[in-house]
Amino acid sequence: MSSILRMRWTIAPKTAPRPHINCNRCGGLKAYHSSGKFRVNANGKRIDAWLIYRCVDCENSWNFGILERCNRRDIESALLQALENNDPALARRHAFDVVALRSRIGRVEEFPEAAVHKEMLGDRPENITALELQLGLEVPTALRLDRLLASQLGISRSRLQAWEEKRSLVVGQDGAKVLRKPARTGTAIRVDLAGESDREAIISAAGG
Repeated sequence: MSSILRMRWTIAPKTAPRPHINCNRCGGLKAYHSSGKFRVNANGKRIDAWLIYRCVDCENSWNFGILERCNRRDIESALLQALENNDPALARRHAFDVVALRSRIGRVEEFPEAAVHKEMLGDRPENITALELQLGLEVPTALRLDRLLASQLGISRSRLQAWEEKRSLVVGQDGAKVLRKPARTGTAIRVDLAGESDREAIISAAGG
């Protein structure tokens, strides 16, 4: 019988990145947040669409381009409907697209806080000696993998490093290089818990 507890962690960042923009009302560089609302403009057969951002201090608006002069026939009807109806999932996806934001704005502030949904894969083994985690992300996050693991397993980052050094902790094929980078979807993690005095506490924290 397997002694490995297999879990899937789905990570949902709580706060979207915030571009810092010169606000013509406040008179200086200010953080802007997504309003969750789109602006759609039709000029004949051409469609423009933007995600509306607001200054955190004065609510001045800034438009983040989503579609630019696109022919209506080239836009999926479901996408156009979602834009016109301010679909929350679509707005969230674009608000968390930090790569696209950085292509338009030089300074973008990211936030590491995230909620983690934990799901057991298969049955729970009776005598667990190892933990395998599969990571999934709803949207990209700035949360470092070592910080995620330490907070969710209830251990220190120095202990993670010690585990990695003695190969009790294995992350994909890259090990410590990945631990210090933001968590990424598809990452596979294995932790050997044999001999750990607080094994049951770690298993419980992992969701088992």
